[in-house]
Amino acid sequence: MERAQERVSTSGVNGAAEPPGGSKRTGAGVTTGIALELLVHGVGGARPEKMLNDPRIVRVTGDDTAAVFRRVDDAEAEDERADPHRAPVREAYVWCNLTSGNGTRALWLLLLPFMVVNLAHWMRPTARNRQGTVRFYGLLVRLAGLSLTVLLVAAACEVALDLTAWQCAGTRACAEAHSWLGFLSPTESGGGWWSAPGRRLALAAVVPAALTGLLWFLSRRTWSAYESQQPMAHAPEPADESIRTALGRPGFWYGRRLVARLRAAHTAAGLLTVAAALGSAAARHDREPGGPEALATLAGLLYAALIAGAVAVVWVVCRRGRSERHLDRELDARLVRLLPGGALALLLLTAVYAGWSRPGWQSAGRLPGDTTFGALTLLQGVIVLVLAVVAQLLHRAHPDPRAAMRGLGGPAVTTLACALGGVMSGGVSQRVADWLDGTGGTIEGPPVLLTWQASVIPAVLLVVLGLVGWLARRTLQLRRAELAAVEQDYEDGSGEPMDAGRTRRIASMRAMAALTDRAPRIVGITSTVTLLLGAAALIGAQATGDTPGEASHGAYAVVEGAAETAQALGSWLIGFGFLLFVTWGRRAYKDPAARRTIGILWDVGTFWPRASHPFAPPCYAERAVPDLTWRMATWTEATGGRLVISGHSQGSVLAAAAAWQLKPAVRARVALLTYGSPLERLYGRWFPAHFGPAALTSLHHDVACWRNLYRLTDPIGGPVHLPGDCGPEVDRAPLRDPLSYGRNEKHPLPSPILGHSDYQADPAFVEERENLLRRLQPGGTLPGPRPGTQESSGRSSE
Repeated sequence: MERAQERVSTSGVNGAAEPPGGSKRTGAGVTTGIALELLVHGVGGARPEKMLNDPRIVRVTGDDTAAVFRRVDDAEAEDERADPHRAPVREAYVWCNLTSGNGTRALWLLLLPFMVVNLAHWMRPTARNRQGTVRFYGLLVRLAGLSLTVLLVAAACEVALDLTAWQCAGTRACAEAHSWLGFLSPTESGGGWWSAPGRRLALAAVVPAALTGLLWFLSRRTWSAYESQQPMAHAPEPADESIRTALGRPGFWYGRRLVARLRAAHTAAGLLTVAAALGSAAARHDREPGGPEALATLAGLLYAALIAGAVAVVWVVCRRGRSERHLDRELDARLVRLLPGGALALLLLTAVYAGWSRPGWQSAGRLPGDTTFGALTLLQGVIVLVLAVVAQLLHRAHPDPRAAMRGLGGPAVTTLACALGGVMSGGVSQRVADWLDGTGGTIEGPPVLLTWQASVIPAVLLVVLGLVGWLARRTLQLRRAELAAVEQDYEDGSGEPMDAGRTRRIASMRAMAALTDRAPRIVGITSTVTLLLGAAALIGAQATGDTPGEASHGAYAVVEGAAETAQALGSWLIGFGFLLFVTWGRRAYKDPAARRTIGILWDVGTFWPRASHPFAPPCYAERAVPDLTWRMATWTEATGGRLVISGHSQGSVLAAAAAWQLKPAVRARVALLTYGSPLERLYGRWFPAHFGPAALTSLHHDVACWRNLYRLTDPIGGPVHLPGDCGPEVDRAPLRDPLSYGRNEKHPLPSPILGHSDYQADPAFVEERENLLRRLQPGGTLPGPRPGTQESSGRSSE
């Protein structure tokens, strides 16, 4: 990142910059009275030069991943004499490299289902005095995450073991078409050592085992780079404070112990899945009449060990959740080493067992993949249904009218995560099978269930297209309603005619921005349809044992034609999606601009800690929130000046989370300015237990003052909607967008419609920042007490 120069600060207590020589301390604290505005950018990132509106910048603290910058002219602002009229020092915290840095971020696309299921953990409804139900909710989501790991590894086993080593290498026509498989083929290699079915499977098992090892490595590496930063230690808040939100607890942003336990469990689960897939084919042969008794006995012992390992994995996943009330610095070192180590040892023993010589053993048909994928699909469906019941119990205990889908957001997102995992697994299997099969007929292909699941994709897309049509119709209705409102908002009394085209564009932007509030309905309908069609695919596969096209033979012509069309179209769509996925990942690996675009997805999806899946992309907030907390706390301690933390979009969420982590005395000396903020519109609705009305109300009363800016054309930001008398004190009336309807003296050129961007270009931004600075008492003293739950009458709405 370009910068004019880099300044290394002298470290003081807890890493704080020591007060410069010009700063004078007294018994009451530092008397510089200098003001600081700490800017935090939103999704997609921003360059510090643009944030500070100056090409000459200096890095105050941080590294190439996340850092705080200043203008060069403000580099030594603390050394200047106290001047209450001095413009506030502006600092920019840049964190975009946490989500869109180097090319390896493109690999995170493989972890998309894990990220989605991790979000479901944090979507639970608000609950009080229901700790058992809350723990059960978290347990169910962790089990759903574990099933996704097994599903991904099982898909890799299907590709490497079943399609490649078992079917293609064991079929002469397929092996001839792929010469690189010649040494595995009994006919091509002339009965070579590797051509035995068990040895072929043992060699192919390296692929899913390596995938499991890669997931373990990425999880461990990203944890070391992102989530090993310790938050600022402070005593827990009083019990009534912790009820409002858990984001203020000392250990919330430090899930070191849980991530290590889950990483060990999921790694062991992946290795055990490979061992089960490898040993099942050999065990099936050994149990046939006349099979070797010694190997059959060994198969029984291996199965018992596999079951014991699976029980241990489930026990580890279920036994312990997050520890947030204190910094949990301990690691279950023995468990973290022994569980994956034992699974790896068992896999090696299974490979030796499978590779043992068995004269006369030949590969035919498919490996028992239908049973595995069917059991996983059934298990995921049961978890989703039970999770929905638990979520409803929590929601009904403390109803929140603003909560998305009446508290069912978590189960709906879990459904979509499982469906996404199934589509990715089926897509890989279908594409590899088509590539190996060539013109068709040489191998039997993937399990029947995967074909059924692909066949229901067209039906899901039809529902999605219907919802898109409904959104388009709703947009037109909203635009017609907004036309009159736009004319009224920009009526200046001059009598000049309004521009119909300009009015339509503004009304259209407002209408499209309002569609964000329809997202819960879209997600709810899509997840419900996906769950029902997934159940139908499972029933159809288990009942017929054939693909939809084959199962419909002999039925009515319409039914047979629809089944064959759905099967062909589903296979084509899943193949197209797989190719698009690979192309997008390859482009993101090479193109920084494309990587930043994908980074927007990570900005939203990886804000939360890895509570249910250790292989999800890392939580950048476990680095960003401690960064902001340390910066605010140490700066106020070193200078005693006034501080406004100014957050745009996702930056406002980071700012609020950092403010909750401050000590109460420091929090009461900080002002909060948010703009284009999704705090209530998205986070408050989808994550009510952590950003619901009670949590935002507590934040409003704990900080010195808070103002929120938004536009009606902004599809992300919105009002905070605090109940009662809190709303007018936080939310300013919607900003005009565009600033000017037509040309005038102040705006001789047409003003653009800004939507979610460039809030600082609005004069209201500077006005509100100055108001916040005036409301903060200079000299480092705390604001005056607030009577009851309200501030004094000096706290105006404008």
